[in-house]
Amino acid sequence: MPTIKIKGLNKYYQDEDGEPVQALKDINLEIQDGEFVCIVGPSGCGKSTLLEIVAGLLAHTSGEILLDDAPVTGTRRDIGVVFQDASLYPWKTIKKNIAFGMNISGIPKREQEERVKKYVSMMNLSGFEDKYPSQLSGGMRQRAGIARALVMNPKVILMDEPFSAVDHLTRCTLQEELIKIRQEEKKTVLFVTHDINEAVYLADRVILLSPRPSSIQEEYVISLPHPRKRSDEDLVQKAAQIVADISRGSKKPEDVEYYI
Repeated sequence: MPTIKIKGLNKYYQDEDGEPVQALKDINLEIQDGEFVCIVGPSGCGKSTLLEIVAGLLAHTSGEILLDDAPVTGTRRDIGVVFQDASLYPWKTIKKNIAFGMNISGIPKREQEERVKKYVSMMNLSGFEDKYPSQLSGGMRQRAGIARALVMNPKVILMDEPFSAVDHLTRCTLQEELIKIRQEEKKTVLFVTHDINEAVYLADRVILLSPRPSSIQEEYVISLPHPRKRSDEDLVQKAAQIVADISRGSKKPEDVEYYI
């Protein structure tokens, strides 16, 4: 059974004059249980909008979002979200930030402590539990943000360019950690990125959105098993194909340059 079904999804906004502007047009996508899917596309095409709709954070105009055949009508505990900014509370320690969702959900303290300990270790944050966000690097803060999503034991993890604000070496390390987490936790992941090499390295499938009004332009299956080598010829060729398809579908040269 597919974990996520997106059926005939449309999203309209109103411009400054009150006229309707279509952002997403007839999006149809099924994501299987345990699958890792990356969404790519030209800047401003609606990748983050699509992710926020799936998360229940943004209303859509028409169509359906289903999680295990149940409509997504708002935020829910079985969908975890990780944004570009870890958005940690600066006055709370890392441990308390990670436990925040469990605390407001009424999960018993002992279970909270066990879960925090597990994911602190998994995200390589051991020894930093009592630090504050300002005392950590960007990469460490993002690890804490991922741990905060994982402790709620969601079925689906939605990630909106979570590694774009860190340096290249940290980004590569976080990618490796995410692959390990996905394999250990058996989570379904929907991941938005501007980095085509990141997409083909991480994903089982890559979905390319067209310029607005965005629809699915192309879909690419990445059948190479993990562990993968970034220099693998299949991945290099697939990335080149995606960039070429972005160029073919784009109306602006800068949309393509952004990926190269």
